[in-house]
Amino acid sequence: MAEKVRYSDEELEEFRAVIMEKLELAKSNYDQIMKSLRHEDGNDVADTSPTYKGLEDGSSAASQAEQMQLAQRQAKFIQGLQAALVRIENKTYGICRETGKLIAKERLMAVPHATLSIEAKKNR
Repeated sequence: MAEKVRYSDEELEEFRAVIMEKLELAKSNYDQIMKSLRHEDGNDVADTSPTYKGLEDGSSAASQAEQMQLAQRQAKFIQGLQAALVRIENKTYGICRETGKLIAKERLMAVPHATLSIEAKKNR
């Protein structure tokens, strides 16, 4: 019996649905983080309690740096999901970029932007 070299069109559509769901959520989360960074979320204290503002500057800077890091991670995740959609269109989705073998379906359901099989990941 020959080893399967790619996922079927039906399986690719199943993966596409999972990716689209995660992509929608990721974009929503990214927008929320960016609104917070731009102080559009209505939770800003910039115009209240100026007496204590000096004490909060360090905390505010750390919080903003953390938010920026979250935004960057979310943007990278979105790019990974979008790249996965391109691989679905090209019918190369789910093929490990190092071994050339199919990535386990369970792994792709959990990490739909994965480009390495567990075997390849362990060998790194």
